[in-house]
Amino acid sequence: MTPYRCWVYQDDVSTTMILPGHYTYRLHTPEDFAARALEEHDPAFAAGVQPGDVIVAGRNWGCGSMLEQAVLALKGAGIDIIIAASFNPHFFRNCITCGVQPILCPDLYKLVQTGDMIDIDLAARTIMSKDRTLKFPALEPSAQAILDAGGMTPMLEQHFAAMVQ
Repeated sequence: MTPYRCWVYQDDVSTTMILPGHYTYRLHTPEDFAARALEEHDPAFAAGVQPGDVIVAGRNWGCGSMLEQAVLALKGAGIDIIIAASFNPHFFRNCITCGVQPILCPDLYKLVQTGDMIDIDLAARTIMSKDRTLKFPALEPSAQAILDAGGMTPMLEQHFAAMVQ
């Protein structure tokens, strides 16, 4: 199991709350996106997040627009895993495309607070929080293959590199 520090959010956090829409086409680097992540919803996030932290969220995480910049802002901030009671389907797909592990776990956000530590075993599909062990479902094999490659772009780069050898 690997320990992770939590950033906890409730239901219906939209992509615009994750990355305010007016930045969508004005920022260009992962560092720029990360510096603005959740700035209006949680001003402490961008300055306090550390690589290896995780988001733990309620229902409908990532609702709103389909822009992948919200996922890129979190990834740029060092978030590689997002655990939610449920995801907006477009955000879920963007997580996989961008190489961020989405985990469905309906009860975790009710059990932890920002700053709490949890342990995650991706292979066993378990999360340990205090004295509770929670299971989460496996992803479809095709989605897991994309994540294992680091996202869609690295997967395609590996595929095409193998074709020219």
